[in-house]
Amino acid sequence: MRTLMKWLGRLLLICIGLVLALQLYFFLCIGWWTHFNPSSTSFMRAGMESLHEKIPKAELQYYWVPYNRISVNLKRAVITSEDAKFAEHEGVDWEAIEKAYENNLKAATKKKPRIKGGSTITQQLAKNLFLSGERSYVRKGQELIITYMLEFWMSKERILEIYLNVAEWGNGVYGAEAASRHYFGIPAAQLSYAQAARLAAMLPRPRFYDVNRGSGYLASRTSAISRYMGDAELP
Repeated sequence: MRTLMKWLGRLLLICIGLVLALQLYFFLCIGWWTHFNPSSTSFMRAGMESLHEKIPKAELQYYWVPYNRISVNLKRAVITSEDAKFAEHEGVDWEAIEKAYENNLKAATKKKPRIKGGSTITQQLAKNLFLSGERSYVRKGQELIITYMLEFWMSKERILEIYLNVAEWGNGVYGAEAASRHYFGIPAAQLSYAQAARLAAMLPRPRFYDVNRGSGYLASRTSAISRYMGDAELP
């Protein structure tokens, strides 16, 4: 029995060591990306695998552009749509999470679809960079840890810059520059008020809206974002 307990203790220490090593890896990667741009993300690699299942020779549409070459209209639209308190919170908007939980609980009792998750832009970036789209408490916990790592290393402007450059905007379309060219045939710097609002409205379901561009909900969501994006606070 003592031998078994000893081996279980060693196994536990090994597991703890592996978890800590993984956290250190994430921490160092984020520190590196403070000054250097990521060449790909976990979501990009997963998207490429999915594309290759249908089109073996498919390539991602992805072009990195610096922060000052992304339209202010898009920055305001995305903050309005995804994270109105982006410039204020420290990575997690607990009030939004609580509100989302209450709304989703009400939706569940009425057997309606889940509404929203309350994730901030920093949380979404944490997930896009390192994690998968699966829903679990373990993944959510890891997302929170990475979120605070991002806020520790990076300025809000850098977080937004990376997010806008790696966010998924369609089937194999990643980043603001690729999205602008894909949908409007122009660079991200030239996005108009309405075009920026439309791209922001697509973020929750980019692959769906890529093939359903005439969606009535997309049009109404675009209109709603357009009304409020002028008030968005940029970092």
